[in-house]
Amino acid sequence: MNKKILVIAPHPDDEVLGCGGTIKKYAAAGHEVFLGVVTKAYAPDWSEDFIKNRKKEVAQANKILGIKETFFLELPTVKLDTVPQKELNDKIGEIINKVKPDILFLPFYGDLNQDHRLVFEAGLVCARPYKNSIKKIFVYETSSETEWGTRQFWPVAYMDITETLKDKLGAMACYASELKDFPHPRSLEGITVLAKKRGTEAGLVAAEAFIIIREIL
Repeated sequence: MNKKILVIAPHPDDEVLGCGGTIKKYAAAGHEVFLGVVTKAYAPDWSEDFIKNRKKEVAQANKILGIKETFFLELPTVKLDTVPQKELNDKIGEIINKVKPDILFLPFYGDLNQDHRLVFEAGLVCARPYKNSIKKIFVYETSSETEWGTRQFWPVAYMDITETLKDKLGAMACYASELKDFPHPRSLEGITVLAKKRGTEAGLVAAEAFIIIREIL
């Protein structure tokens, strides 16, 4: 039976870093994967060229991963603490109500970036087990946010991405503005190192790791 999967990303590229290989695996198996991008860049903090190119990067990455549809919430990046909680809740809730996902992916609640923490909390509010279709909630890690935060990420679930790691790297390469040089964790080599480390934890060549917040059996 095909499932609907919804990934909520505080910023473009978080979806690739956290679960790009998993997204590709679901999509290749015939499941429908949707993406919600919460924030956007804005002038003068980012150039007009950067802002215009951003959605092109998202579209290119989506094509590689097989994402069916992306929703842009257009809230200010690194300024989610200035947005009323109800507004953030309502916007994420609208996506959940439209997609009606079976599986929901959220950023880690202990990430260094405050946007990630606020998105997690809002996502969890919207995913309360009352009149929704969500059967499982996963939390993903984001390179240079999760490991640089103050809370430990203890994964309990692993997705084998041995066959889709190349797609994850290809999708991340679309975000040229976000790529760094090794040994930065957001370099292609750094992403590969983490995937292999997570793989060794589960007896796999490469994996993405998750915390399970809730599962209805």
